[in-house]
Parts: sequence; structure tokens; C-alpha cells
Amino acid sequence: MARFLLEQRSDFVDYNGGKELSDILGTLTSEALSDVRLSPDDRHVHVILRKPKAGLVTFDKYERIQLVHNQKRQNLRLTRSVSIVDVLYLDQNNNNNVNSSRDTTTVAVVYEDGKAEFWRFQECRSGWSLLQTSALCNSPRARVVSVCVCSGLIIWCEERPPSESSPALSSTRNKLRYCVCRRDFEVEEGAVSLGGVKIALHNNPRFTVVSSGEYVHLLPDLKVKPQLSASKLFISWSPHHDSFRINTTCNNIPLKHLSAKESDFRKLVTDSLGYLSILEPPEIYDFSPTACGGLLLLLSTGWLCLLQKDGMLRQVFKLTDNCLTKYGTHTSLCMYHDTVAMMVGQNLHLIDVKCGRELEKMVLQREGLLYFSWAERMTPHLLLETGIYVVLKTDSKTSNSKVKPDYNTVECLQPGALLVEAVFEEACKYYQQRSLSSTQLTVETLKKGGKFQAPISLASILRNYFLMVSLEMELKALVSLDKLKGNLVQEGVKEVEVLCETLVEKEVARLLSSSELNDESLLYFNNIVRIFPQQAWKAARAVLQLHYTEEGSLSSSAPADVWKTVVSPAPASRTPDLLCHSVFNFQPSWLPKFLELAQQQQGSVGLGLSLTTSSWSFSSVRGGEGGENNVPLYKRALSVLSSLSLSPEQYQNLEIELLLVSGRPNAILQAMRFLMAKQEWGRVTQVAQKFCKQSPLLNKEIFTTLLCEVAYHRDLDPYLDLLWSLCPEDFTVTAILNLVLKSIPSSNTPYFSSSQLTIGLLKPLLRKVLQRETKPSQHYADILQSPLFPPPTEPEDVLRRNKRKLQQVKPILP
Repeated sequence: MARFLLEQRSDFVDYNGGKELSDILGTLTSEALSDVRLSPDDRHVHVILRKPKAGLVTFDKYERIQLVHNQKRQNLRLTRSVSIVDVLYLDQNNNNNVNSSRDTTTVAVVYEDGKAEFWRFQECRSGWSLLQTSALCNSPRARVVSVCVCSGLIIWCEERPPSESSPALSSTRNKLRYCVCRRDFEVEEGAVSLGGVKIALHNNPRFTVVSSGEYVHLLPDLKVKPQLSASKLFISWSPHHDSFRINTTCNNIPLKHLSAKESDFRKLVTDSLGYLSILEPPEIYDFSPTACGGLLLLLSTGWLCLLQKDGMLRQVFKLTDNCLTKYGTHTSLCMYHDTVAMMVGQNLHLIDVKCGRELEKMVLQREGLLYFSWAERMTPHLLLETGIYVVLKTDSKTSNSKVKPDYNTVECLQPGALLVEAVFEEACKYYQQRSLSSTQLTVETLKKGGKFQAPISLASILRNYFLMVSLEMELKALVSLDKLKGNLVQEGVKEVEVLCETLVEKEVARLLSSSELNDESLLYFNNIVRIFPQQAWKAARAVLQLHYTEEGSLSSSAPADVWKTVVSPAPASRTPDLLCHSVFNFQPSWLPKFLELAQQQQGSVGLGLSLTTSSWSFSSVRGGEGGENNVPLYKRALSVLSSLSLSPEQYQNLEIELLLVSGRPNAILQAMRFLMAKQEWGRVTQVAQKFCKQSPLLNKEIFTTLLCEVAYHRDLDPYLDLLWSLCPEDFTVTAILNLVLKSIPSSNTPYFSSSQLTIGLLKPLLRKVLQRETKPSQHYADILQSPLFPPPTEPEDVLRRNKRKLQQVKPILP
């Protein structure tokens, strides 16, 4: 079995000022260790000092020792009142630079006030020399909080405080006062050429910018616990592909992909705020780039995760004993090919990324800092107070011998052996927890003692049963697909059409029968609908088993799992849903009925609220209730209408039908307003009569709306008896009269013209309301004696008579 050991490569004697370096490392706290930088060529150690005085100390390793004694060298030691943000190595991304050589290094020292000093190290000359000092930021009041280098770009996050003349900002806007900027650079012979400042993102919270390959990851500030919903996410930005990718630590896939042309952070995340507000994602405790576009993340839950280049977040290893529950525990991460080295306190863990197995755990006497070396990319390098060490892999049989194996080779294990080894490790942990003995149980004890045979049996079961059963259907599908390809090449046009229809039907059935449609599957499904619209509609109708009943409604006998996929929340903002398009294109009259059926199925599979318990108010966040991933079905159906070629009248008629079918109170009231604008009063009263029975609150809203219309014009006179029958039980005469008087047109129109409401028309309603009261008020007796019909239409008589009635009503109004 392979074992690991530490080998010392340097005790700092080969560095100038090595004794001072050792002393400084011995005095640094665990938090201050993160301010130590090592060059990828192992030749320079930079220590950023913050207390008691800001500064920088550099220690260099000279390959030609005679130059150290024969020439006077200049050290890179800086002392300024402004704090140093970071030290950047510019040569690592400029390999084509003709000036780059083994004994030349160019660094940028970036300060908090936006100034940058560019230094060059040349061993054959005088050591470090200052090339130039430049201002990175455009604004002299800007403050740099983090900086990195990515493929010829200097990228930083800066704080831009508001001007003194601007009003005080709200607490939310005050936290979004940062922006991410970039500048091109090129290392030349005697200087560094800088391009202009470009803003990549603005109105964002404080980000830590981390470079990895062609990506720059924007992470929330680790020193401050996130309080905004926007701080619960992190962004991966590709400057050369102009794209953003938004992730959270509780999702293994990105929330969304966006173009980097939109540089306003608030607009990027608006659609996700509703979803983010209900999340409690684990906080990022530590991170490390993987040099190929990925990112290692150590979460507060103890999980070590790998953010892959494609945006997938994969859990790799879980720390035990809640060792990260207390902030302040020193951690350091670094990835070397397929092995992750992780320092947690004084414990060094070596983890296989492929399977998440812990290869080794070493307990050191001191805390250390892991770093990456260009010369030995697969070997973990560790900086300790006593020197530089490497982690070497050796066989247990030869670990005590003087013969050293080739440590840069990668051990090749068969998948079966790896699986058996992993099961043995798990079994060892399981039995150790339940053992009454204090003797440490090891994998070798289990194997050699013959005490445990279950791992081999389990591996055999996994190999012969589980994996084969799981792959059987996939293998059959591949064979069937291969046969279908052959038939497509050999058959004629008609046969090809039949084969395409069969294939589309199988694919639609497979997708709709899946437990969940992810982004990729949803995009694939929509492409099928676009390319084969008729075949896709026929297939969807067959899978959903749609039937048109004699009563004029749709029914379905499809399994609940199929409907759960259809009505489940979908990322509509990323990939449009085309199932409603198919319904409209081939059965236009079915669209409202299809929505009604889908809502019934949604209730039966337990997704979303029932029609009668819907919310009366919608979130202000774009995307509707509950964020972009929980848009109500009727809104998803309405979004389809905007993409259809419809006349304005067709569009509104279909919109009204969908609003009414939804059963949502707000949607019903909106549909009634559309019908009233079209002056379809018969349809208005039918809708009112139907939906007033749905809930008392909706009944009150509908009655109030129609009573206001009655007070404004006389078009509803033929339907007054029906309207009075809809009066809610808790309405009083006072409430009715107040509502009527508020709704009467302004004085710009004849106040008591023959086209306006009179007290006589309200008499049946007022009598009905008074009869419901246990003690009818005598104040309204004279009103009930008024004539049932309007008075004569002569202007003077009408004006005189109605003025008299108004004088009788006013004293008793509240």
C-alpha cells in the first residue's frame, strides 16, 4: 500500500536572510499566514506585513551563489502607510514574452489606494529594481479590496464611495458600492504597458477576485458574514468569452448563464433574488484555484467541494468532528493533478479527487502553507517555519529503505481495486466507531486478519449486479439508436418520416417520463419541438393521453409522474417552454382547457397551491410568485402569447380566457377589467356570478368593482337584480352609500343628469341590506320611500328633485 512522507527541500539557508524569514514565520499568527506569497518557481518568498506597520519583506534564492558575494544586490523591502492588497506575478501569464527567462521575475505590488508598483528581479544584475509606479484606478478616491492576474489582464474589485454632495444611501445600496475593473498589461523590456480601465461589473457587493485558468471567480468577502441575498451567490466570469455564470454553494449546477455585456450586478441577479432569499447556503471558509479554470471550496459544513470548469459543483470530501465550527481555524488548500492537499490546523489531509478517499492524514507540529510549484506540478509543497517541504509517495515496504521511488509518477489503480480499497476504508471507520478497544483499527488489520470479507462481497455485488443492471437499459438504448441510424441511411423518404416520427415519440416520452427536466434536457426537448413540431405534438398528446370529453373539457389518464414533469417549476427565463406552442398551433381552442387540466394535475401531484388558496399579491421580483423557478402555470401560458402571431383582439380574448381559467383572484379581476373595457357587460355579470362563490374576499372585490361601474354609467341597468344578489353579507347601507358617492363622476359632468345613478335605483339593494340587520335604522326610512324608477327627464325638474333628495341624505352620512 502506498504511503506518504514529508521530505525537507530547504531550511532557508539558500535564501538571503533565511534566518530572518524563519523568525518572521515563527511569529506569524494562523490568520497572518495567508499573507505569505511564494513564487511558482520557488525562488521568492514575499511576506505582506500589516501590523504594527504596513510593508513588504522579500526573501530570494540565488542559483549562482558567487553573484551574491561579488555584487551588491537590492532587496525588495517596502514600508508605506497604505496597506498592500496583494503581490502579483506577471510572468506566469506572459510565457511568450521574450524578456522572460529563468533568472527574471516581474511582480506588481498593489496598494489599497489603487497605486501599483512594478518590480523586476534579475539575478545577473542587481536583484530587484523598480520599473514604474502607476495608478490602477480612474478615481483617486477608489479603494482596492482584492486583485488578481488572468491571461494578460489585471483584474480588481474596488470600492467607490459616494460623493460628499450626494444624499445618504440606503443600507442596501451602501453595500452595493463596489465594482470589478480590468486593465490589459504587457511586460516590456524596461516597463509594463497598461491599457485603459474597463468596468466589468458595477453595483455589486464586495468580492474577492480569484484567477483560475481563463476564468475569474468572484467570491463573497470571507471576512464578513453575508447579510444580503445577493451575497449568497458567487460568480464565475470568463473575460475572453464575455460570459457570467452564477452559482450557490447549495446547488451543484449553476443558477444561470448570462452574457457579460450586461455589467449591472443588480440586473444580473434580479430574477434570482426571490429564490435566494429562502436559501441558507453554506458559507465559503477557504478556497484555492486549480489552475485549469476550476476552484476548490472548503465550506463551513466541513465539505470540500470542487467547482469544475463546466460550472458543476461536486462534493469531494467531508471533514469530521465539526472542526470548522469555530472561525479562526487555520486552513490551506491546493490541488496537484488528482490529489488535493488540505491543511486544517496542524493536520495535513491528502485526498483523491476521483473518488473522495482520504489517502493519508499527517499530524504536524506547526501550521503550514500549501503552494503550487511549476517544477513539480504533481507534488504537494508545504511552507513551514523550519523550511520548505514536499509530500512524497512511497510504498510501505520501501519506506524505510534508502532507495527513493520516482515521486512525480502517478499511481495507476484499476477501478475495481479502487472500489475495494474505498469500501475497506469505510468499513474501518464504521467498526472503529463501534469498537470497545482503544487499539487503532487499520485497513491492513482487516485484510491480513481475515476478519472482514464484506467489502470484497460488496464490491462483487456492485460489479456483477448493480452496475450491470444500471447500464443494461442504457446499452439497449445505444443498440437501438445504432440500428435506427442504419435505417435512416438505407430507407426512402417516406420510411425516414416514419422513423423520425417514431424516434420523436420515444424521445418525448422519455423526457416527459423523467423525474426532472434539467437545463440540458429542457433545451433538448424544446429543440425537438422546434424541428419536428407536428411529430412532437402527436407524441406529447399520446404520452399525456389527452381526450376531449362530451362536456367540452380535456381529460388525461397519464401517470402522475408524467404530469409532475410537465407542471414542475422550470427555469423559464433561460429556456422557453414550447408545449403550449404546440397546443395552440394544432388545437388553438384547447389552450385554456389544457391550462385548466394542467392546474388540476398540479394539485393532484402536490405541486403548488390549489385554485382557491392562491395569494392575492405577487412578488415584485420579476418572474412572479416565489422567484423565477416557481412561476404560476397561467403566467407561463400567458408568456407564450407574446411570441404568437395574433391580432390584438385575438390576443386579448385568449388572454381573458387564460386569466379566468387560472382561478387566481388577481387574474380574475384583471380579466373582468378587460371585459369591462370591451363593454361586454353580459359576460362581465356571468363571470361575477360564477366567481363570487369562490371566496368571500373575491366576492367583495367583484361586487365593489361592479358597484363603482353602476355609479358611473347606466350600462349595467339590465343586470342590477343579479348584481344586488351578489352583495356580500357584511356590507352595510353606510358602506354602500359611501362607495357610490366616491364613484360618482366629478363636477365637470352634469352631476344629476339622467345618465347617472339615482337613489331610486339603489332602493332594492338598500332594502335588502336593511332587512338583514336585526334593528333597521330609521335614518334611511325616507330613502326607501323614494320612487323605484328615475324621475321625469326634464332638466329643471330632475335637478330640483335630486337636490332635495341629496339634502336629505347628506346629514346622515358619516
